[in-house]
Amino acid sequence: MKRSQIILLSVFILITGLIYMVLSNNKKEDSKELKAENNTVYVPILNAKNEMRTLKLTSYGQILPNSEVIVSFEVQGKLIKGGISMKPGTNFKEGQILYKIDNQEAVYALSARKTALSNLVINALPDIELDFPSERQKWLRFLENLEPFRMLPELPAIRSEKERMFITSRTILTEYYNLKSQEERMLKYFYAAPFSGTVVAIYAEPGAIANPGGQIAKIAKSGDYEVKVPISMTDLKLYKENSTAEFYNSKNVKIATGKIIRISDVINQQTQSADVYYSVKALPEQQIYHGMYLNVSINKESNKETVTLPRVAVKDGKVKVLNNSKLSAVDVMIVSSKPDSVYVTGLTNGQAVVLEQIETNDSKVKYKGIAR
Repeated sequence: MKRSQIILLSVFILITGLIYMVLSNNKKEDSKELKAENNTVYVPILNAKNEMRTLKLTSYGQILPNSEVIVSFEVQGKLIKGGISMKPGTNFKEGQILYKIDNQEAVYALSARKTALSNLVINALPDIELDFPSERQKWLRFLENLEPFRMLPELPAIRSEKERMFITSRTILTEYYNLKSQEERMLKYFYAAPFSGTVVAIYAEPGAIANPGGQIAKIAKSGDYEVKVPISMTDLKLYKENSTAEFYNSKNVKIATGKIIRISDVINQQTQSADVYYSVKALPEQQIYHGMYLNVSINKESNKETVTLPRVAVKDGKVKVLNNSKLSAVDVMIVSSKPDSVYVTGLTNGQAVVLEQIETNDSKVKYKGIAR
C-alpha cells in the first residue's frame, strides 16, 4: 500500500473516532437530562398568607365508640368458633358466645377430681355414722348428687365445730373448694359478648392456639358514640361556654347534635390544642358510623389570622409543605370551614402549601411547585 493511502486511511479512522465520541457524550447527557426529568414531580402549591377574619368557630372530629374492647382469654387452648361467624363488620348481641376454647382436657381433669372427692366422702361415711349419726343422711344426699359431669352440689350445712374439724381433717373441705375454683375457671373457656355491638378487627381465626392475654378480636359497642375534637387553647373557653354543638358531614349537611362530656388535660404541644369529647346523637333519618369524620360547629364567632386552603389539602390535621424540593408535614388547626375550603392556623406567611394529597413521599424524587 502506498504511503499516501496509509495516511488517508489513518485520517479517516481518526475523524470517525472523534465523531463517535462526540455522539456518545451527547447521548449520555441526553440520558441524564431525561433521567433527571423523570425524577421530578410537579405539585400545585399555594403560598400561605395569614389574614385577619371574623369566623364562625368550627372544628372537626372522628366518631369513636364509647366502649371498645379487645377480646382475649385467661386460659390457653385451641380457639373454637362461637355462636356467630366473627368477621369485621359482623353485628352481635349482648350475651352471645363469640369464641370458645377447647376445654375437653380440662373437663376430664375436673371430672377426675370430682370422683376423688366422692371417694373421700365414701371413706368418711363409716366414721360419720358412728360419731354423727344424725348427719349421715345429708352426706349421703351430697354423695348421690356429686356426679363427674354435673356442677358441684351445695356443701351440706355443718352443724357443729366437732363435725367441721372432722370434715376438715379428711380434706373434704379443701378438695370441695378447689373444685369450686376449677368450675369458675371453666367459665373462662367461653367469651360472651359484654354488650351489643360490631366486630372492628380480627386478629386470630378458629383453629389457632389462643394464649392468655393474646388478642383475638376488637369489638365496639353499637349506638353509643362520642366525637373527639381538637380545640385550640385560645378558643377553648368559648367552646366550654357553649357546651352544645352541631355536627355536619362532608357535604355540609347537619346530621347530628351533641354536648361536651369531658375535656382532656393533655395539651398537644405542636398545635396547642386540647381534645374535647362530645356525645353525638344522629338526627331523625340520618345515620352516623364508627370512624366517620364530622365537622363540629358552635354558635360563636372569633377574630383570627388564618390561611384559606382547599379542604382536600388538609388530612388528619396536617398539610404538606414544599421546601428545597422536599415535602414535609406540618400540623394545622382548622378553626372554621366552608363546603369546599377550610380556615387554618399554624402556617407562617410564605410557606408553600401543597394543594393536593401526596400519598408517597419518595426521598429520591424532587418536587417542584406550580403556584396557584
